[in-house]
Amino acid sequence: MLLGAHCSTAGGLVTALDRARRIGADSCQLFVKNNMQWLARPLKEEEAANFRAAARASGLAWIFAHAGYLINLAAPDSANRQKSIRSLIQELERTAALGLPFLVLHPGAHLGAGEEAGLRQVVRALDEAFEATKTAKVRVALENTAGQGTCLGAELWHWAWVYDRVRDPKRLAICVDTAHLLAAGHDIRSPAGWDRVMAEVDRTVGLDQIVAFHLNDSKAPLGSRVDRHEHIGRGHVGLDGFRHIVNDPRFERHPACLETPKSEDLHEDVENLAVLRSLCRGPGKPPLTSSAGVRQVRPRPQAGSRK
Repeated sequence: MLLGAHCSTAGGLVTALDRARRIGADSCQLFVKNNMQWLARPLKEEEAANFRAAARASGLAWIFAHAGYLINLAAPDSANRQKSIRSLIQELERTAALGLPFLVLHPGAHLGAGEEAGLRQVVRALDEAFEATKTAKVRVALENTAGQGTCLGAELWHWAWVYDRVRDPKRLAICVDTAHLLAAGHDIRSPAGWDRVMAEVDRTVGLDQIVAFHLNDSKAPLGSRVDRHEHIGRGHVGLDGFRHIVNDPRFERHPACLETPKSEDLHEDVENLAVLRSLCRGPGKPPLTSSAGVRQVRPRPQAGSRK
């Protein structure tokens, strides 16, 4: 995996790239606007051009975006739902202008309306956002969640439900969060457990749809449905859990970013990356997982063929 971290844009978008270089990252995730505001001022072309130039010169293998936390596409019809859609459209436009390939997005919370009602709202909102940004090449990478409250995304079939019904599934992708998997009840602490989860992803949407990982340990135990990130090896995933994850040969070229607690000097990111790299096996050694090699892209099954 190409290891990195979510990096702050405080001081300007380009500063995230500087921070990524400071910690020795190979990949970088960032917000394309203030993550706690619905909308941002229009992005000037000069700003976008400067960022694209800095990205090319950064030496980073991957740079991608994460959507703001206010966006809730699963909510029942309301003023905030409409703000969510407008916010997503702007973030897709900004992500495209910055030359980034995908935008990670939490599916949202149904707020008591029920899973299927919430998923239908997600599909409707994605269709609207994709229609408004049809000239953009940016994909939305749906992230799995811990399943706290009424949040969607803890069950892997939620991804398949959306893929089967959205009008333009080519605009979708998947981002896998390790802490969220464990908290949602998916036991990834052993090679066999990790392979079972990846087999389920393969069956529902296809491993080729995974474009990124969030490597976070979990303060909360298996099945707790509590979203609390912890430093690598200090939580319930543990060092042995991350050992087979970072050595899975199917994902050796995928970006994998930390979202663990950090202070201003970023020493925690440096330490967490060092721990992850210490777990990586050298060239020529056999993989720790029992799965077959890199998956090839396949045609997507017809709607209604999955759970």
